[in-house]
Amino acid sequence: MSPKLKATILLALTAVLWSTGGLLIKSVQWDPIAIAGMRSAIASLLLLAISGKPKFTWSRAQIGGAIAYMATVVLFVMATKMTSAANAILLQYTGPIYVALFGRWYLGEHTTRLDWITIGVVLLGMGMFFMDSLSTEGMAGNLIAIASGVAFAWLALFLRKQKNERPEDSILLGNWLAALVAIPFMATSGMPSTESWIGMGLLGIVQLGFSYILYAKAIRHVSALEALLVPVIEPILNPVWVMLFIGETPQKWAIIGGAVVLTAITVRGILTLRYQEHG
Repeated sequence: MSPKLKATILLALTAVLWSTGGLLIKSVQWDPIAIAGMRSAIASLLLLAISGKPKFTWSRAQIGGAIAYMATVVLFVMATKMTSAANAILLQYTGPIYVALFGRWYLGEHTTRLDWITIGVVLLGMGMFFMDSLSTEGMAGNLIAIASGVAFAWLALFLRKQKNERPEDSILLGNWLAALVAIPFMATSGMPSTESWIGMGLLGIVQLGFSYILYAKAIRHVSALEALLVPVIEPILNPVWVMLFIGETPQKWAIIGGAVVLTAITVRGILTLRYQEHG
């Protein structure tokens, strides 16, 4: 198995872990930003335990990655609180567009015609997927979700810039920043219940900690654009967990849109691998 194929599999596993967030967050009764901060604090302990002593170089890429990570996780929670969950996740996953626009300038990674076609089909599929729940309400939340998408894109760019270093150290710094930003919300939100602590533990360890450890390993062997395109299956998996554990059945357009997204990502992956094999 080639390093790129292994990395693609790791990205798919990352998306599966990320996709548990919606279900787990629903199990926690606490302020959303407090949840984001505590989740990051727990994730940072796992990163330290698995990745070992960090090597902080304080390079622009390392600091930029930390800020982008913090902005991604905090802004997404804010957007989810201020607009619909569908709007928040869809607008965050406009990230591949920004990577396609800035990737060549920042990383020297060329965006192909196939990449642009894939981005277009993915956005179309996601629009179909959320057709039944998209709304224009909560415009401030929508704008914050767009900002989260920009931060998500730059996170991939900054981590990819550190492909020969330790991108996980940027993630560690980002978790610390997110926890720091959330301290006032933790202090004024009271103490969560035992059940909520269990949910936060799973969020920090499984949904954020292990997922970003896999993501940091994968991004060394894929382009920044691929690091966002493959995990786009995350919002498709979210309602699957809801259906399995809560019993809510996805509507027709959600099923069609999900099939479009998965097909686009799979076809691009197959064509890319064939091109690399045959030159």
